[in-house]
Amino acid sequence: MQPVEDARARILAAFAPLPAETVNVAEALGRVLAEDLTSRVTQPPKNLSAMDGYAVRAADVAEAPVTLRVVGDVPAGSHYPGALDVGEAVRIFTGGPLPAGADTIVIQENATRDDDRVTIHQGAAAGTYVRPAGLDFTAGQIGICAGRRLTSRDVGLAAAMNRPWLRVHRRPRVAILATGDEIVLPGDPLMENQIVSSNGFALAAFVQACGGEPLHLGIAPDDAAALGDMIDGARGSDMLLTSGGASVGQHDLVQDVLRRNGAEIDFWKIAMRPGKPLMFGRLGNTPVVGLPGNPVSSLVCAAIFARPAIARMLGQESPVPESARAVLGCDLPANDRRQDYLRARLETDGNGKQVATPFNKQDSSMLTRMARADCLVVRPPEAPPAKAGDAVEIVPFGGGHLEI
Repeated sequence: MQPVEDARARILAAFAPLPAETVNVAEALGRVLAEDLTSRVTQPPKNLSAMDGYAVRAADVAEAPVTLRVVGDVPAGSHYPGALDVGEAVRIFTGGPLPAGADTIVIQENATRDDDRVTIHQGAAAGTYVRPAGLDFTAGQIGICAGRRLTSRDVGLAAAMNRPWLRVHRRPRVAILATGDEIVLPGDPLMENQIVSSNGFALAAFVQACGGEPLHLGIAPDDAAALGDMIDGARGSDMLLTSGGASVGQHDLVQDVLRRNGAEIDFWKIAMRPGKPLMFGRLGNTPVVGLPGNPVSSLVCAAIFARPAIARMLGQESPVPESARAVLGCDLPANDRRQDYLRARLETDGNGKQVATPFNKQDSSMLTRMARADCLVVRPPEAPPAKAGDAVEIVPFGGGHLEI
C-alpha cells in the first residue's frame, strides 16, 4: 500500500499549471492569477485630505489660536488652482487634493469660520490628516502576485489599480463518473436494494469549490461495454474522477475497463482510512483518480488527493494546503499502520486555542458526520495513544483552507 504522502506526490507529478486566459475583472472572483498584477496608476494620485477641515501651512498654525484668510474651497473631485500663501487657508473636504503650499489639515472641529476668515483653535503638525500620494500603491508596483486565488478584496484592488482585464489560469475541466448498478439519481424510483446516488453531486460541488469545472458523465452500470463508452467521454478533460469500482473484486470493473481502453495504472491501494482502494493512472493524456465508492471515503480522498491536483492545474503557488494545528478534545487510542483521517468538530476554547474533537463513531458510511464536521484530525501510522489536550495535525474545511 502506498503511504499517503508518496501517493500524493506521485499524483501531483502528473499535473502542471494550465494555460492562461484573459477575463474581465468583474468575472475574476475565485480565479488564479497567471502573472503578477502591476498597477497602472498611483493611489492616491496626489496628497489628499483624510478629513473635512482646512488645508493650511503647519508653520502658520504652530501657535494657536490664529486667524487665517479663507481663499477657496476644495470638495473631492475638485482642486484649488493656486498656491497657498502665508496666512491663507482653503476649506477642504475628505478626498480633496491639498493645494500647493499646504502641508497639513486642521479638522473643522478645531476651527471657527466667519465669512472669509477662519480661527484655528488648535494647531496641527505637518502631515496631519494628509494621505500622501502613493500611500496605497504606485504605478508599476506589484499589487497581487501570480498564483493567488482572487478574493473579493483582490478584485477590488485590481479594479483600483485600473486593471480591467486579468490573465488567469484556465479552469480545469474535471470529468466525474459514478459507477454501480445499485445507485439511482435523487428523485428517481428507488427499487429494493438500491441506494440514492450522492457521490457525483458531492464531487461536482467539490470541484466547483476548488475552482474547477465539473463535467458529470452520469452513473455507469456494472457493465464493461457501457462503462467503457462512458469512460471515453472523459477523453480531452484535464482529469477524470471515478467513484466506485476501483478495487479488484468481481464487480469492480473500473480498473479492468480502463486498462482495456489503453489506460496505464500507477497504483490502487493507499495506506489510509477511510479510502484504502484509491487508484491512480492515466487514460491517454488524462490523469485518472479512482475514488472509493463509499461517499465519505470518496470525499476524504478527494480532499487529500484531488484538491491538490486541481490547485496545481490552477497554478496556485502551494497546491498542498499548509497543515494546521489544534489540540484534542478527547482521548484517542493507538493507531494501526494506516494513516487515519477522523471527522471532528472544531471549537475555540477560553484561551483562544482550537480544539478538535473527533466524533465517537467514525464509520465511513455516516455521511451526516462528514457534513457536520469542521475538520479532519490526522493520525499518522502507528501513532501512540493520545490524550485530550495533545497537539494534533488537522485538515480544516473552509476558512480559506479547503471547501468540501
